[in-house]
Amino acid sequence: MTERNDASRTRRRPQVGAQVRRLRTDRGLTLAQVGELADLNVGYLSQVENDKASPSLETLAAIADVFEVPITWLLVDAAPAPRVVRRHDRRVQTTPDGIRLEEVDGGFARGLRIVEGMAPPGSASGLMSDAGEEHHLVLEGTIRLRQGDFVTDLGPGDYLVWDGCFPHQAENSGDIPARLLIITPGPSAVGVSPAEVGGRKSGVASLE
Repeated sequence: MTERNDASRTRRRPQVGAQVRRLRTDRGLTLAQVGELADLNVGYLSQVENDKASPSLETLAAIADVFEVPITWLLVDAAPAPRVVRRHDRRVQTTPDGIRLEEVDGGFARGLRIVEGMAPPGSASGLMSDAGEEHHLVLEGTIRLRQGDFVTDLGPGDYLVWDGCFPHQAENSGDIPARLLIITPGPSAVGVSPAEVGGRKSGVASLE
């Protein structure tokens, strides 16, 4: 009981005041007008805007209805800060065949992995597999993708999705360098799992 009470005293309280004030002033509304529309006391609303009161979900819903926004908009200031990954900060891995893999998402994305692959003419990935759906978007050049009996060449702007659990291969079938964006389920990290081929593993680089 004591530990729970101590934890409750130190628990962080969402700060919604700045966002409530921003939405109100953007709409040219006074505290009195919001209070009337939301059926809330003006003094209490002032406390909310100054983060001196901790509004209930019901109160937040009433305020959000006045502004005609989802309730989550009031919690923007309490959300994790956006993350930016500069191109020069990407983690990079180069395969023995000269294919360069760059971690676009910086490892921050929780539910997916975004990798940009750059392949010189004639280079090939070898057989590989990856869990779940694998999405491909060609940015430059020509990429040939193989999975079982399926083979296709993709050019700039072409898109392909398949089940990455089945062994597959990518190669640059053109005569210029190719760039490909690959999106797969997380965890976020550059890398693919080598596929078992004839009792051995096909070498594929990864960045962990």
